Amino acid sequence: MADQSSSGSRIRSRGKRRKQPTARHRALTVAGWSVAGLVLVGGSGLGYVYFKLNGNLQGVDINAALGTDRPKNIDNGSMDILVLGSDSRSGANAEYGVDEGAARSDTAMIVHVYQGHKKASVVSVPRDTLVDRPRCTDEKGKPAAAEKRAMFNTAYEVGGPACAVKTVEKMSGIRMDHYIEVDFTGFKKLIDKLGGVEITTTKAIDDSKSHLDLEPGTHKLNGEQSLGLVRTRKSVGDGSDLGRIQLQQAFMKAFIDQVKHVGVFSNPKRLFDVADTATKAITPDSELDSVNELMDFARGLSGLGAKDVHMITMPVEYDPADPNRVVPIKAAAQQVWTAIKQDRPIPASAVKDSAGDKGDAGTVVKNR
Repeated sequence: MADQSSSGSRIRSRGKRRKQPTARHRALTVAGWSVAGLVLVGGSGLGYVYFKLNGNLQGVDINAALGTDRPKNIDNGSMDILVLGSDSRSGANAEYGVDEGAARSDTAMIVHVYQGHKKASVVSVPRDTLVDRPRCTDEKGKPAAAEKRAMFNTAYEVGGPACAVKTVEKMSGIRMDHYIEVDFTGFKKLIDKLGGVEITTTKAIDDSKSHLDLEPGTHKLNGEQSLGLVRTRKSVGDGSDLGRIQLQQAFMKAFIDQVKHVGVFSNPKRLFDVADTATKAITPDSELDSVNELMDFARGLSGLGAKDVHMITMPVEYDPADPNRVVPIKAAAQQVWTAIKQDRPIPASAVKDSAGDKGDAGTVVKNR
């Protein structure tokens, strides 16, 4: 996600998816971005609740937008989901910067759920990665020309969700079964409804851009603080987006482990509030835009915990022509995509020389 402006008070703390024929499954929990499906499993029995939550969901028909020009769907019981965090500055997100009329996907995670749905891998794609962006068409039918050495996050800017999916599929050769987008305000509100997230920091974090000021130690972060943490980069690691990704991954693991222990099922009012907030926070693809579909999506992965999720950053190196950008390490990235396509664990050798695997930003937040 992009850096916040320095204004404001500082914060101090104390397509057709792969599936078994009988079920749709949940991968959003794996990425840690939403508990929509989990809370809906226990909270959608009443008609009012069903229609209220159903009305919150506005889907995007990725399959119709992309047509047949996509990688082959491999029906082996695994599942691949593109999860994006949008930095739109319109509406309630305006406090995070000036609305320039377009949004970028400054957080991108490719979630691969293995056959059997007991394990998952998450591959973060740095926003500043230079890629060959394919020709796209936005939601209004306006074409966007293909571009070589385009920043990855411009795909969403010029062509919306369908272009982001198309760019990922071209880069990886893997068909995305689902798409889920989360915005700033929804993320913040969801954390607050869940009662915050407890983390332990091993170093001080003092970042004027994300308005975050934390001493080393254990903290219960509210939504604003959590959003500040996942947007922090200047005060962790080498100050780059790669360090921020490591911090995001550590936070998401803490979030995943705590989702199951927040006690929403024993409190119907809190359960509804969390479900209402979660379904407003996301924009899913059209195969996940109903309560029933999210319920099915949740059941398959409800047992996954942080220990079951392997998180890496796509193998990259700094661009020789521009040190502010990164480019994929082709052979290593291909190792990652091949492993995912074959439903195998990602080999450690794929990331050992990656710039995204260096630095200590990921150790700033310690998992319980």
